[in-house]
Amino acid sequence: MAACVRTYVLDDQGLFEGLKAYRAANQQGSYMLFRPEENARRMQHGAERMCMPSPSVEQFVHAVKQTVLANRRWVPPQGKGALYIRPLLIGSGPILGLAPAPEYTFLIYAAPVGTYFKEGLAPINLVVEDSIHRAMPGGTGGVKTITNYAPVLKAQMDAKSRGFTDVLYLDAVHKTYLEEASSCNLFIVKDGVVATPATVGTILPGITRKSVIELSRDRGYQVEERLVSIDDLVGADEVFCTGTAVVIAPVSSVTYHGQRYEFRTGHDTLSQALHTTLTSIQMGLAEDKKGWTVAID
Repeated sequence: MAACVRTYVLDDQGLFEGLKAYRAANQQGSYMLFRPEENARRMQHGAERMCMPSPSVEQFVHAVKQTVLANRRWVPPQGKGALYIRPLLIGSGPILGLAPAPEYTFLIYAAPVGTYFKEGLAPINLVVEDSIHRAMPGGTGGVKTITNYAPVLKAQMDAKSRGFTDVLYLDAVHKTYLEEASSCNLFIVKDGVVATPATVGTILPGITRKSVIELSRDRGYQVEERLVSIDDLVGADEVFCTGTAVVIAPVSSVTYHGQRYEFRTGHDTLSQALHTTLTSIQMGLAEDKKGWTVAID
């Protein structure tokens, strides 16, 4: 009598998100989320591109809140870190062919974290990669899918072996325009104007990026979302990266074709001012006039 074996194979479809929960300042048993609805909407956008169903905004935020409450003892003390939250949406089921999965799982991981880069809050050093590309036109660079991150590992490992913090990637067509780092968006400042690469399908629309654009305009800066070339970068006064994990990381230097270019860092920079403003809102140390934070009691 032949045995009937049902094989479950993990599908190629996968999306993830990243957000943090902070202990609220001067409030016992209260935690803060930062713009979780934006993460939910970004997952919905990615799910449409990847032919996946997705949780509603309400389901997503509710699940995140319940995860925080279930892991409340792992939320670091105020000012010492955060609980990093990783929602996942993956396809699975008995399928071997190239097709949408027959079933999907939405789950959330959580872990306490400190700073993302080993430098902590110190300025970082980047190297420009012009032979390995993170994304290409018509691909999935604009959504937070698992397929965008494995391709950067080789370039990232090589960069770290040479003493760099991370890699900056160029566009795959002209190899002239900056896109983003391995896991964060890029900003440059020149003569009081802030510029960041436009999200035109190959760059992830970061939630921290979106918030920094708004906070920069609030401070009176002109902000341009456009093509940012290598020439723009090397001539910048200040450079910084943004993301949920890194928050805002000032860039001390960028190396391109063996030439090292240095930028302003320190207390009198825009990146430092934005970091202070943003983290104060996230941790409940400053009034949230924008309605960005969600309290969990």
